[in-house]
Amino acid sequence: MDTQGYREKAAGLLKEWKKENYMFGINCLAGVGDFARQEGTSCMLVVTGWRKEKWIEPFIDEVKSSLEKRGVAILDIIAGARPNAPREDVYRIANQIGKKKPASIIAVGGGSTIDAVKAASVLATLDSDDVEPYFGAGLVTERLKKEGKKLPSVIATQTAASSGAHLTKYSNITDPLTGQKKLIIDEAIVPPRAVFDYRTTIGAPYAITTDGALDGISHCLEVIYGATGKPFFTKAMQIAEVGISLIVNNLPKVIDNPQDEDARICIGLGTDLGGYAIMVGGTNYGHLFSFSVVNKLTHGRACALVNPYATVFFAPAIKEQLRMVGGILKKAGYIRKDVEKYEGRDLGMVVAEGMINLLKRINFPTTFGEVGVDDEDKERILKAAKNPQLWSKLEQAPVSLITRGVDGNIDVKKTEENIETYMGSLIDAIRSGDFTRIKNMPS
Repeated sequence: MDTQGYREKAAGLLKEWKKENYMFGINCLAGVGDFARQEGTSCMLVVTGWRKEKWIEPFIDEVKSSLEKRGVAILDIIAGARPNAPREDVYRIANQIGKKKPASIIAVGGGSTIDAVKAASVLATLDSDDVEPYFGAGLVTERLKKEGKKLPSVIATQTAASSGAHLTKYSNITDPLTGQKKLIIDEAIVPPRAVFDYRTTIGAPYAITTDGALDGISHCLEVIYGATGKPFFTKAMQIAEVGISLIVNNLPKVIDNPQDEDARICIGLGTDLGGYAIMVGGTNYGHLFSFSVVNKLTHGRACALVNPYATVFFAPAIKEQLRMVGGILKKAGYIRKDVEKYEGRDLGMVVAEGMINLLKRINFPTTFGEVGVDDEDKERILKAAKNPQLWSKLEQAPVSLITRGVDGNIDVKKTEENIETYMGSLIDAIRSGDFTRIKNMPS
């Protein structure tokens, strides 16, 4: 399939999934006003870099014009979240939502601002001053049902091809004091309406472009790695093949020419499919590790550095997935070997080397060591991995470090030993770039 074919396939998958509740493409920002009017006659805007970043101002003017034309009053415009959505920003936004009580909240920005607004809408609705009780899966829905309440409508207006936050049930929030990121997972926080005008990504800086695009690949990759034997395997593979192909083949183009509109559209579609993927299945090691190194590097960058090495660790359990991903990388020129001739760990090595070659092509780091991840960071990753709140990431991996006793309950001691042995060696490999340090679990 050529690029145009993948573009058409991607658009079809997104429309099939989100139907009329998602406007995406070029020149679709006016759709914000249409969506807001469906919710009522008032709104509040939460904007990334408000009054600080000039690039976003023309787009905000378009949004304001669309709201005015639809008769929707803007009760307030406030700043969005800083990178990684610090919890203090969540509390600030929640406080303003509680004061203004708008019919809809329009989050304009990247994943951090959208995630912060998702979490803030929960706190404002449930009169809560602490986000901690909602980390985990389904806890927001549980509380809403108990209190007979409903979240206000969030209209997620994405401006970065990255996390897919505008489409998903996840909200990543960071405690700046500990440097630890935690996750709300709940269908209740999926924005009921979303808009992504890919024009907002044209000319985006190198770091935002690469980190975001590679986050999109990571979403697709981690979901299919964890899909072995699952009922969603076929769907996940379909989504991932299109999403990964679009990003792999177009990311170098926008690095060479940041104004390449066609390539930007392809990356926007690819990262949107990454969002679709994580609504079908779940992520694993790339995302788990990234939560513990926010002090050193961005989320997308962390995931991109982990996944080649995790590929080798998981390889014996993901043959079909690796053949597909390897085929994409080979067609794009990042693998020279015949992927079909390899199996197990050897196949994982071939595909991982192709992933590293892609990173090198875009002048991206290839190890944790290059970005300063040290022994203290390693211990933080291992400590987080031992936290039962994050064991969903271990359970979503194709090779599970979780050990259960004969009674079916988790053997905590043995699980923690596995984390130290196998995850510890994996971190050492990522820091050094030495694949031979990776220890595969006994089959």
